Amino acid sequence: MAAATEVSVPDLGDFAEVPVIEIHVAAGDVVSAEDPLVTLESDKASMDIPSPAAGTVRELRVKVGDLVSRGSAILLLDTGGADVEPPPLTDQQEPPSQDAADPVAAAREPAARSASAAAVPAPADGPPVTAVEAGSPDGFEGAHAGPGVRRLARELGLDLSALSGTGPKGRITKEDVIAGVRGPAAPPAGAGAGVAAGGGIPEVPAQDFSKFGPVEVRPLTRIQRLSGPALHRSWLNVPHVTHDDEADITGLDAYRTELDAAAKTEGYRVTLLAFLMKASVSALREFPKFNSSLTPEKDALIYKSYYHLGIAVDTPEGLVVPVIRDVDRKGITELSRELGAVSARAREGKLDLADLQGACFTISSLGGIGGTGFTPIVNAPEVAILGVVRSKMTPVWDGSAFVPRLMLPVSLSYDHRVIDGALAARFARYLCHLLGDVRRLVL
Repeated sequence: MAAATEVSVPDLGDFAEVPVIEIHVAAGDVVSAEDPLVTLESDKASMDIPSPAAGTVRELRVKVGDLVSRGSAILLLDTGGADVEPPPLTDQQEPPSQDAADPVAAAREPAARSASAAAVPAPADGPPVTAVEAGSPDGFEGAHAGPGVRRLARELGLDLSALSGTGPKGRITKEDVIAGVRGPAAPPAGAGAGVAAGGGIPEVPAQDFSKFGPVEVRPLTRIQRLSGPALHRSWLNVPHVTHDDEADITGLDAYRTELDAAAKTEGYRVTLLAFLMKASVSALREFPKFNSSLTPEKDALIYKSYYHLGIAVDTPEGLVVPVIRDVDRKGITELSRELGAVSARAREGKLDLADLQGACFTISSLGGIGGTGFTPIVNAPEVAILGVVRSKMTPVWDGSAFVPRLMLPVSLSYDHRVIDGALAARFARYLCHLLGDVRRLVL
């Protein structure tokens, strides 16, 4: 019998410890090249891992619920003697350990894995690990971390050399950096004032709510567990300011209603969101600082020449933000069709990683629910986000009488390190001015 080839997880970008949510094959199955083997779920998206070659599945090395990273073994594939090249490892990933092939070991709790890795020293002839050398530009002398983690630490202003890594062989992970920003857990009651040592942020004291009545504990959804730290990080690092304004969309909504009536017969809808996207692109062109991001060193701005917009979508599992690309090159009809398709995929949990990356400005619309205004959190490293709520008919003075006008409240949150109040007010007013006359959106 020919030797079987080990199929491993390919590059997942910046993601690690990704759960296996579905297995599509079993031992003895015959597969073709590019057939899906397993499905992983990472950062609000699902992805299939395809077979690198045709062959017969000899042995599965994972099960549903296992956590895998790049290089983790998925299965053994008998390819009839043909060689299959495994994906190359980068200096951000350790080669998989012996335990990576064991689904029981792969599913152990992170703390147990860390303790096990710390107890077994690295072999002398093993591959080198990435560490920051003394005198390096990072300034993290002796820190055992990959380039992505060092970059995140620089952005957060955190000293890596002061952290203890919980990854394999003591490697510092992104979760360790985020935990370092939060600070250590609050001391027990009576142990002090409750301020996290070194963090400066007091923890909320733990409470036993069952003392006051019946309770039920329900775990957070995966989307909430992933987005929560990102939102917290943005709120702690970005000095948020929100500017409120309102747009007269009476004429625009009449035009939208006409387009929507025709669109229904073709199976899609035309909503206000498509017009907001076109107006936002025009405003980004007029005020390019809104289409920028701070460099990691925080001493310069990166101006973008593309217009990819993140659109917040409400799903049963929580909020996701798929990215609509090249909005400047698309019309209202094309955007409306794409919004409908992307929103459906988001609610079904079928977004890919690429669908969630690359946005330069985000729109969060609560128009279908209500409200009079809110403060959306900037999706760093973006520098601004637009929030809109439900429009309402309001009496507006036209110089001689009050007339009914459909007014749309808008809320623009921005990073005050990049954008000042005057620029934000001009951006919001320009945006509202465009929305007030639909003809300007087609110029």
